[in-house]
Amino acid sequence: MEQSFVEHDRDGDIHILRIANPPVNTLRTGVRAGLHEGIAAALKEGARAIVLIGAGRMFSAGAEMTEFNKPRQPPSLPEVFDAIENSRVPVVAAIHGSALGGGLELALACHARVASPTAQLGLPEVKRGFVPGAGGTQRLPRLIGGETALKMIVSGEPVKAAEALKLGFIDAVVEGPLEQAAVAWARENAGRSFTLARKRDDKIRGADMAAFDAAAAGLLKRSRGQESPKGCAAAVRAAMTMPFEEGLNVEREQFQRLVSGEQSHALRHIFFGERETARIPGMPEGTQPLPVKKAVVIGAGTMGGGIAMSFANNGIPVTVLEQAQDALDRGLKKCEANWERSVSGGKLSQEDYAKRRALLSGSTDWNVVKEADIVIEAVFEDMGVKKQVFAKLDELARPGIVLASNTSTLDIDAIASATKRPEFVVGMHFFSPANVMKLLEIVRGKASSWEAIATAMDVGKRIGKVNVVVGNCDGFVGNRMTGKRGFQLERLLLEGALPQDIDRVMEGYGMAMGPCATGDLAGLDIGAAVRKARGTTAPIADAIVAAGRYGQKTGKGWYVYDEKRQRQPDPEVEKLITEMSEKHQVKRRKIEDSEILERMLLPMVNEGARILEEGIASRAIDIDVIFANGFGWPAWRGGPMFWADRMGMKAVRDKLAHYAETTNDPNLKPAALIEKLAAEGGSFSAMGQKKAA
Repeated sequence: MEQSFVEHDRDGDIHILRIANPPVNTLRTGVRAGLHEGIAAALKEGARAIVLIGAGRMFSAGAEMTEFNKPRQPPSLPEVFDAIENSRVPVVAAIHGSALGGGLELALACHARVASPTAQLGLPEVKRGFVPGAGGTQRLPRLIGGETALKMIVSGEPVKAAEALKLGFIDAVVEGPLEQAAVAWARENAGRSFTLARKRDDKIRGADMAAFDAAAAGLLKRSRGQESPKGCAAAVRAAMTMPFEEGLNVEREQFQRLVSGEQSHALRHIFFGERETARIPGMPEGTQPLPVKKAVVIGAGTMGGGIAMSFANNGIPVTVLEQAQDALDRGLKKCEANWERSVSGGKLSQEDYAKRRALLSGSTDWNVVKEADIVIEAVFEDMGVKKQVFAKLDELARPGIVLASNTSTLDIDAIASATKRPEFVVGMHFFSPANVMKLLEIVRGKASSWEAIATAMDVGKRIGKVNVVVGNCDGFVGNRMTGKRGFQLERLLLEGALPQDIDRVMEGYGMAMGPCATGDLAGLDIGAAVRKARGTTAPIADAIVAAGRYGQKTGKGWYVYDEKRQRQPDPEVEKLITEMSEKHQVKRRKIEDSEILERMLLPMVNEGARILEEGIASRAIDIDVIFANGFGWPAWRGGPMFWADRMGMKAVRDKLAHYAETTNDPNLKPAALIEKLAAEGGSFSAMGQKKAA
């Protein structure tokens, strides 16, 4: 028997079972066994009520996913729930921190639930590619109604304690030390008659199933091919239309089908990868970040404003510095407008807006830099301009604080050379809109100290970002890889594809936007300027720009846009592309979707392999996390390197060699690492495991 991870305590005739499986109290075998045994022992010893609570910082984050692919040891969660529901005395869940997934399902099986004011409760299984598998889809609708439960379960987003109380799936929000308050509540209510969630039907009886199905259809439109939201909807529907035990069977069937599927493997790959990227290979143990209590952002444009909002949104005072007052005013007003839009949409309270706005200030006086604990530059993407900024920062900023650049492509070492403190210069590459996008590429220059990297990591975590440390090169990881698909995009257009064909395939794969639509959103003139600076060309894209088609901002680019910025294919673009094919003597043909997909993804995989060879990225999972969080890659597809692993290295090598020859693209010559892995029967993910071992 595995060691028990449940502490059994008493406060008179109220027994306390404390889950003690740090750091997040997952419901591993030892926890389940401890709960099962603890309930039996409490009843044997004459408990008047039992309180379940988590030790440490939360109630429970749910199932131990590392046990999913192993033979399950008894007792199962349903067996624990049976013990709770069969208890002759009330079992009260006392929730602080988070009750997520199986942790919330455990609480839902209890007779009652109390929570601290800051607690969060949710069923995020959909984000891991499966459905709640221990009755969550059956008990929650019985407590709060089918449509409300459906929204929670399909979104996977948690709710705060006050909202949970309002919805009706907790019984009280209690102040003060939680264990003490929960014991007092249990003692006061021990004589009450509680109706278990499984026996409730008042919230689902006579439900309008047509309205439920319409609500489900609306929610599933957003899933873009992900299977787990459909499974969640089917399981919740079963709760509305079947007896409890039959609904549990539907839920279990959906869980088992989905958890063994590729999408769930991909989502768990990203989930664990986001935790792995927090561990930096080579960083000395005990490296501590510098204290950061106030930030300064240079530049009030789109990126600077978004970065500043990220700080204010997370309780860190920030000052935006601009040269001209009118530019500063415009930037601050745009931040205000973004927050006001969140307020009007019900995503932000007026009180929280006021708190965030109070943390944001602006200035045209460079002396504000002297007060900063970190400075992030977000000015025009020009090396000369950035060097001027950093030279000035070197004069004004206090010694020993991090100076960061938001550059998306430029050489961090060259930027750092403008200072006498290159060890404190790093890249902090945010993605637009910076107040929304989760990814933060932290770029380590050759002189960047571990202390500076640790500080950037700490700041990124505090402002809610997913950090990935990368090396210094042109475009770093994400932009460098996406930049390599440009040649194949042009070739596909020359050979017979149209922009809408390429975007349809990529969006069908699950991308938020295809590459042509993305170019129109970003501005095609920007890409043209980058190509000009690098001395490269893209004949069709350059011709589009020469025709004054810059994308959405001019109302036409690869597509033509209406007043609502809805895109439509444009016959003028098709004519231009056809003329280019004739000019280059390329006979147009029908190109299959599978070929379009391969020719869009393989160049990125090949460059990803080179990035790993050079040590720009430490692990393949770092690359996948970057794409899932910053480039619209669907997490349920796992990232480009995960995709390549699923294809198999021999197939990747052979397809690269084929397209390199047939399209005359030397960039597709298989990278040395791919050749090596193909020869050895290896994979990108296995490489990471060897390094970890």
